[in-house]
Amino acid sequence: MQVRERIFHMVLFELVALVLMAGLAILLLSEHDPFSLTGLAVSLSLIAMGWNYLFNLGFDRIFGDDRINRSLWMRIGHGIAFEAGLIVVTLPMMMWVLEVDFFTALMLDLGAIVFFLIYAILFNWAYDLVRHKLVSAEPVR
Repeated sequence: MQVRERIFHMVLFELVALVLMAGLAILLLSEHDPFSLTGLAVSLSLIAMGWNYLFNLGFDRIFGDDRINRSLWMRIGHGIAFEAGLIVVTLPMMMWVLEVDFFTALMLDLGAIVFFLIYAILFNWAYDLVRHKLVSAEPVR
């Protein structure tokens, strides 16, 4: 993936996720100020975009850029590794902004991780399939 496409992929991923997560946060955490929740969602999204770019750049260098033929297990491993790296920053930020203890923030973060793990696998798989159809006449296996 070229730099321009990698940035497009990252921004598209985060925009869709931001809309979904901000809406869910406002619905599920109604005792908190919607403005603070939206600010937290935007901050986490910006951090995730930077991590997304760096992580996927490294992942592709290690495992190659044949993204269309990645197995489900590789995609699951990719998602788990990405989220594990992201939690290092998101957990303290959630504790601070939401003014909650470690365990509460951990539960919220784990809920977000489960959401993003499933979302990332499905988003990246769909993106890879659409990209493959757009740039190649080769049939998908």
